[in-house]
Amino acid sequence: MIYLWPMTKNSENNTVLERLGFEQFNEMQELAQETILNSSNTLLLSPTGSGKTVAFLLPLLNLIQADIRQVQVLILVPSRELAIQIEQVWKKMGTSFKVNTSYGGHSMDVEMKNLSQPPAILIGTPGRIVDHLKRKSFETNQIKTLILDEFDKSLQLGFHEEMAFICNQLSKINKRICVSATPALEIPSFTGITSPEILDFIPDTTEDSNLSVQLVLSKEKDKLNCLVQLLCSINSEAALIFCNHREAAERICELLLQKNIQATYYHGGMDQEERERALILFRNGSVNYLVTTDLAARGLDIPEMKHVIHYHLPSKKEEFIHRNGRTARMLATGTAYVLHHQDDKKVDYIDYQMKTFSVKKEMELPKPPQFQTLYVSGGKKTKLRKMDLVGFFMQSGNLAKEDIGLIEVKDFSSFIAIKAKAINKLLIQIENQKMKGKKYKIEVARAVIKKTE
Repeated sequence: MIYLWPMTKNSENNTVLERLGFEQFNEMQELAQETILNSSNTLLLSPTGSGKTVAFLLPLLNLIQADIRQVQVLILVPSRELAIQIEQVWKKMGTSFKVNTSYGGHSMDVEMKNLSQPPAILIGTPGRIVDHLKRKSFETNQIKTLILDEFDKSLQLGFHEEMAFICNQLSKINKRICVSATPALEIPSFTGITSPEILDFIPDTTEDSNLSVQLVLSKEKDKLNCLVQLLCSINSEAALIFCNHREAAERICELLLQKNIQATYYHGGMDQEERERALILFRNGSVNYLVTTDLAARGLDIPEMKHVIHYHLPSKKEEFIHRNGRTARMLATGTAYVLHHQDDKKVDYIDYQMKTFSVKKEMELPKPPQFQTLYVSGGKKTKLRKMDLVGFFMQSGNLAKEDIGLIEVKDFSSFIAIKAKAINKLLIQIENQKMKGKKYKIEVARAVIKKTE
């Protein structure tokens, strides 16, 4: 195998491995680098959580030319969350090449301003990229590399026409990479991908020695009490709770909140700000339970889960696999729980003779989250950085370093996780304080929860 890493053009690239926090690349990532660089068409198949994003980003360090000030790589994704996740990974790599994202719900004015100084890499959803192409927001004559990530999901969401339009506008493409976690993928002719080099790292069997799938029997057809009993039985550890419909996600979440179990919901019917806030609160430990549709089965930047709960089962085996891919990732172990009532319609991909999980009889509610999140009405575009926020809360708020958790700085807002026990005193101390000479609105960030009338 050719080891390409030390041969990248810029000396700064030698530190990317360290910036990513890796000791070494896995087999899939190393082989992907070699194959993508040496092949015109590559199909990369690998399970969720195996490091596919890093695998297709690394070769770009050899492909992008520093003297070209136009978009050189276009990455198409099915969701805004996946676009943001890929952008974050690239930025974490610490290269000198600019990256931007474009997706529905994002400010068009901000995107147009970003594209006025074109990035080397543009990541976007098909609909928004079509919009920019029609506006002629960026030139396409230097785009030589096209990456289609979670391609099967884009097709499921009905982006055929948009993707075909985009591919027809890209006349200079000489390298195409299709990435998916789903086997037996049929690639439409409009992509231009013919006879690709196939890297298939999807196991031959869906059985995973690190994943335990267990049945949880519900005495009632409405399985909420069974869900509560299960949450009381998994040691207050975070969990993803999957259901099949948006309305169900909201209803389940609201009922959990009524029982003083801190949760939030996430689905495609929410606007961008609501979805991002829900993920931030879940990611930083301000809520322990995310009730969601299959939208969260892949492409999200969320922590490794030990527990995945199927309140409803999906109709297709592929979505069941993707949901379970949120746990037992890499070398970790995890458990997927299937909530089942005797009247539930059975699906053919489940072995109902599987091990049964016995919930605790004593109902002790899960412990409340360790953190709460503060919203700050300023971000990158107002010149706020993470170190500004840390300095302000430690100096003006008298916080210790261990009281501060995950910080996320967006364009016009920031979110900082603070130990829950320190919140009330902190808000009093910083009430009239300025940060970098400016007064910002600072308040507890809460997920937007729909109330039943």
